[in-house]
Amino acid sequence: MKITFMGAGSTVFARNVIGDCMCTEALRDSVFALYDIDATRLEESRTILEAMRETKGGYGKIECYLGVEQRKDALRGANFVVDAIQVGLYDPCTIIDFEVPKKYGLRQTIGDTLGIGGIMRALRTIPVLKDFADDMAEVCPDALFLNYTNPMAMLSGYMQRYTPINTVGLCHSVQSCTEDLLRDLGMEDKLEGRKELIAGINHMGWLLEIKDKNGVDLYPEIKSRVDAYLADPEKKNKVRMDYIKHFGYYCTESSEHNAEYNMFYIKSKYPELIDRYNIPLDEYPRRCVNQIEGWKKEYQEMLEKGVKEHNRSNEYASHIMESIVTGNPYKIGGNVLNTGHLITNLPADACVEVPCLVDGYGVHPCHVGALPVQCAAMNMTNINVQLLTIEAAATLKKEHIYQAAMLDPHTGSELDIDTIKKMVDDLIEAHGDFLPKYH
Repeated sequence: MKITFMGAGSTVFARNVIGDCMCTEALRDSVFALYDIDATRLEESRTILEAMRETKGGYGKIECYLGVEQRKDALRGANFVVDAIQVGLYDPCTIIDFEVPKKYGLRQTIGDTLGIGGIMRALRTIPVLKDFADDMAEVCPDALFLNYTNPMAMLSGYMQRYTPINTVGLCHSVQSCTEDLLRDLGMEDKLEGRKELIAGINHMGWLLEIKDKNGVDLYPEIKSRVDAYLADPEKKNKVRMDYIKHFGYYCTESSEHNAEYNMFYIKSKYPELIDRYNIPLDEYPRRCVNQIEGWKKEYQEMLEKGVKEHNRSNEYASHIMESIVTGNPYKIGGNVLNTGHLITNLPADACVEVPCLVDGYGVHPCHVGALPVQCAAMNMTNINVQLLTIEAAATLKKEHIYQAAMLDPHTGSELDIDTIKKMVDDLIEAHGDFLPKYH
């Protein structure tokens, strides 16, 4: 069996996913093909994973493939392809995503999923994914593409609609959603045996039901604790708690993400909201700088002291692969096309995040039905942007980039149409060859 990791220079994530596979009897004898366009990062990943492979019994084999000219060989014959690329990296592209809009008075927190930052990230990533898909159609047409790259719904949605590659989008936020909520509200005693139903879109999947091990609905107690949480100036997860108060439901992704997915919290006319909700503006650039420095230090420590013990995580990738290989069923929250209206009040061409059953025949999305109307409405404000961005990538029409930005809840609530178009033009120019030519 062959497992190919695209963007293996994302060393920490590659270590976690491939390390999980090395911990799994059904997967550990695989060929692990590492692909990247950065020779230094690729070698760092190879060094760490070879050391980890030895500590896990020496099973399997690691192969490295560098650059576009070796990409097809990296993919050839793969059973599973894991995608964790970042086109344009922090420097220059993430810096551009934040600094150009800032000149127009538009502030962001993360900028990788929605908003103007998410739009630009999708537009520079989709052409690369198209190339991956073209190669896969030739050399591994039956492989399952496991996409971890953001913006999740835009990238997965493009792959699912415009390529023949079997694709599922995977995020970390579904697994940790209810645990974060219950711990934040001091309800740790309800964690064991809890039952949950989550559905919506990536980073805005709604916790529709949460019950304790005895089947008792936990939402009444959760809602009774929200006001006290919001009143505490030290608490950080306030946007999601505010969702509970005003929309009735908690959502999957962090408050720093959700602060920029709507028109409510980051408003230049209401600067006091930033402190009230503890919103960390420019958070993602800070994280990038810290992660780059932290990785240099961690890599040196590994070279000197050896690889840390790796235990299998709750990351979905290895569990999906194991389920398909062994036939043993497994449940995930997956990002899939809303074919057959899995969520009945969202569009069929939207990429939705729903419970999925995995078995020897692959990934099977589950029918959810209708979301509460206010939750579907919130999702639609994001889906509008996602669909228009995908349309821009598919048609290369600049007007669809303008429209995506105009309909983005945060951008449209802060800037007028002429300013939005000027900002988009500046972003396109600043990105240079990282973007295709639009007409």
